[in-house]
Amino acid sequence: MTTFGPRELMKCYARGVFPMADARDDDGMFLIDPERRGVLPLEAFHVPRRLARTVRTDAFEVRLDSAFGDVVTACATGSVDDRSDTWINRPIERLYGELHWMGFAHSVECWRGGQLVGGLYGVALKGAFFGESMFSRERDASKVALVHLVARLITGGFRLLDTQFLTEHLARFGAREIPRKEYHRRLESALVVDACFQGVAGAGVGAVAGVGAGSGGGTGAGAGVTEGAGVAVGGSGGVSTFGTGSAGRRAGGGFSGAEALQAISQAS
Repeated sequence: MTTFGPRELMKCYARGVFPMADARDDDGMFLIDPERRGVLPLEAFHVPRRLARTVRTDAFEVRLDSAFGDVVTACATGSVDDRSDTWINRPIERLYGELHWMGFAHSVECWRGGQLVGGLYGVALKGAFFGESMFSRERDASKVALVHLVARLITGGFRLLDTQFLTEHLARFGAREIPRKEYHRRLESALVVDACFQGVAGAGVGAVAGVGAGSGGGTGAGAGVTEGAGVAVGGSGGVSTFGTGSAGRRAGGGFSGAEALQAISQAS
């Protein structure tokens, strides 16, 4: 039996398909390529007025990649925005842990009083970021994380923010659905861009060969995995914090809330 590991998963992302499970306690996994795909255009990202006030006050300490595993677990078992059940089973959770170690998967986290109270995670590949899931334990925590994510993607030169599906929650920020063919066209364009998530574009330790752009998709475990052009992979990301004090904001090239909002405003 062919092993489906992180290398195979990254090939799937490069082809526009992503994994899901039916339930947390179901060890099965399948890959899907929806007929209509949710995307959040970075240049049209909308921050509601009340949320902008919250972001500007730096109500949360916003960190990057300091507790990736805890974020994934919280998305799988805790309060998940717009989801009544989770698609993140333990095999998927392990896969994303490996992608994080390899430098592909990242978390944006909101902390208060030393406690993780919200955040999100996803996968970065060239100029595309594939948003996976988000959670909140306090009001606005996941929304603030999303604002900081978008600011980072804009300043890092990303071209595509894939939300997989369109939800009412994401629609408030400007997310919309596009046909599969249009999504694959945008993905192909994003995969030729050397975007920068953590401040070092195109750099890293090691590589995963065979991750490249392609067309088509598939369903079923292991479907849609094909060889493609090589894409270098960054090493394990380390920790940066931003949003609480000057030193915290500058670590890892991060933003204060006001700086995040300014980056978003300048892109629109």
